[in-house]
Amino acid sequence: MRKGEYTVGLARQNPDKNFIGIDIKGARLWRGAKTALEENLLNVAFLRTQIELIDQLFDANEVSEIWITFPDPQIKYKRTKHRMTNADFLKKYRKVLKPDGLVHLKTDSEFMHGYTLGLLHGLGLEIIYANHDVYKNEGSPQEVIGIQTFYENQYLERGKPITYIQFRIN
Repeated sequence: MRKGEYTVGLARQNPDKNFIGIDIKGARLWRGAKTALEENLLNVAFLRTQIELIDQLFDANEVSEIWITFPDPQIKYKRTKHRMTNADFLKKYRKVLKPDGLVHLKTDSEFMHGYTLGLLHGLGLEIIYANHDVYKNEGSPQEVIGIQTFYENQYLERGKPITYIQFRIN
């Protein structure tokens, strides 16, 4: 989440569900929170914290879906532990997700997309949907193409493909 666009966008589309945006940078959360207040969206909250603490923030089986939107791909090998789809993060997500819970990864990083697909295949996890260019290939879910972040728009203007993976960990 960069400026809360995804959290707010999903909340607008799904008024019967609650959405919590998590980021360490307060300025990003501030914009999303301000928008939610202005639009009287009562199903939105924001937490300023490290995502590494997710399994301490939520109870087991409490979360229905996790959306990871445009994370830093942490390309250098020594930064692998910071990739938001590495095996350690997947264990934390598994703990808080409901048994049928979903994880979504939307990114402009072909590296992150490929790394995540390879990891998921290697772990034998269920990949529900994967797309290397959500705006050029048909069949992308509406919630993927219907919400665009500030940075996503910049990537699209430069002709950079946006990738997406939906998967289950349990």
